[in-house]
Amino acid sequence: MRFTTPLVLLATLAAPVAAAPAFDLDRATIPDLQSRMDRGKVTAVRLTELYLARIRALDGKINSVVLLDPTATDQAKASDRRRREGRSRGPLDGIPVLLKDNIDTAGLRTTGGSRALMGAPPAKDAFLVQRLRAAGAVILGKANLSEWANFRAAKPTSGWSGVGGQTHNPYVLDRNPCGSSAGSGAAVAASLAQVAIGTETDGSVVCPAGMTGIVGHKPTLGLVSRTGVVPISAEQDTAGPMSRHVIDSALTLAALRGHDPQDPATRATATVQPRDYRLDTRSLKGTRIGLWRLPVLGPDVDAVMTRSAEQLRARGAQVVEIRMPYQERIAQLEFPALLTEFHRDIDKYLATRNGPRDLAALIEYNKNDPLERTCFEGQELFEAALAAPPPTDPGYQAGRRELTDLAKRSIDETLATHRLDAIIAPTNPPAWKTNCVTGDNDIIPSSTPAAVAGYPAVTVPAGFAGELPVGVSFMAGRWSDGRLLSLAYAFEQHTSARKPPKFLPATP
Repeated sequence: MRFTTPLVLLATLAAPVAAAPAFDLDRATIPDLQSRMDRGKVTAVRLTELYLARIRALDGKINSVVLLDPTATDQAKASDRRRREGRSRGPLDGIPVLLKDNIDTAGLRTTGGSRALMGAPPAKDAFLVQRLRAAGAVILGKANLSEWANFRAAKPTSGWSGVGGQTHNPYVLDRNPCGSSAGSGAAVAASLAQVAIGTETDGSVVCPAGMTGIVGHKPTLGLVSRTGVVPISAEQDTAGPMSRHVIDSALTLAALRGHDPQDPATRATATVQPRDYRLDTRSLKGTRIGLWRLPVLGPDVDAVMTRSAEQLRARGAQVVEIRMPYQERIAQLEFPALLTEFHRDIDKYLATRNGPRDLAALIEYNKNDPLERTCFEGQELFEAALAAPPPTDPGYQAGRRELTDLAKRSIDETLATHRLDAIIAPTNPPAWKTNCVTGDNDIIPSSTPAAVAGYPAVTVPAGFAGELPVGVSFMAGRWSDGRLLSLAYAFEQHTSARKPPKFLPATP
């Protein structure tokens, strides 16, 4: 769910800051980089060194990376070797990627942001990491996150963890990056990696992507394996790519997806998804798009949505204003369901790791480690989950059935009633000031329908509220990932709304 320790840099990677590249890392796409590597203009080793140099030079400002992989350069050397021998593995070969620190990575500490898991690293890679390695990606290291994916305290501070401290928004440093994939979003926005992997239960990919001015894709549930990912709820959890360019997210998603025998939700993936995601700058022409405004996010955000609607119409889309049904009831049902599911799923995960073996032991650990309470002390959600009904409880089961059904209907019925190809909504409010005392100021309802339904959502930069980015989310029905990526790509290419961050200390 979206719902202070210093940066850890391994000494084996210490080196002088590399000279500036002959190209703009912020603007370069994966196809651009692959073309340069094919022509001998840059190597995977050089590209990896450039990103490591940026981390050393800039991450002191935003605190987004908690751990670097000491084998990153060796991974890049292997990629260069494959390219010389004509054995390149495809678009991700040699591309530096950061992983959210709740994704198991063999030999690298994986903590979920909690000091309770700082012991022995996982013995094997998560399935999605295996997929990235098979595609030739260079694993740079781990990105900070909201501890336990923001599912610990009743009033948490997004982007803070007991392991990594506080991640800052690279646009305005006293503002929050949203969460829980805070480090993934901030690092990509600051061009500290080409791509990062985030995870989402409700908003944890799209909100930090929107708030840090990048692209975030929350896939259809079952498109990407969850095996080896610290869970909240198997009914809603997924991982997804975060990048500066829609095409990079599409290429990364194509590498991530796949049938994992240990994750039954992935069983249908191979039969319903194309081999590649085809992006077309003309894909908006002739479409009908529903605009869900959400004025609760404020007039600046609403102005961005008005401009976005005008831009869509200019590209041949019809835009009709809509309201999404059942949202109040969905909001009532979601939290109780997640409490039961978190207790069930976190106990299963903790049993695979060294450290607390279940939720009760984790609660006791937090009581005894003062460094787990340096930003906020509470673990009210842990305690509520411990007391929640078990998954066999008829009340829980009825509530989850109603919840998922209403979320699916809210999208399916809206698409059918208005004859829509997709729905758009504002992804995020302007970033709030980070404050450990007051916690988050996060009213972000747009992520919930797709998150609870298990349907895809893609956020793309749409504009600014002052110096603070605002994203627009495209959502539609199950397995519509490719269509949404193409619509988002057309919007991105015609608006060019993203601007690189300035690392301002504060807003005027």
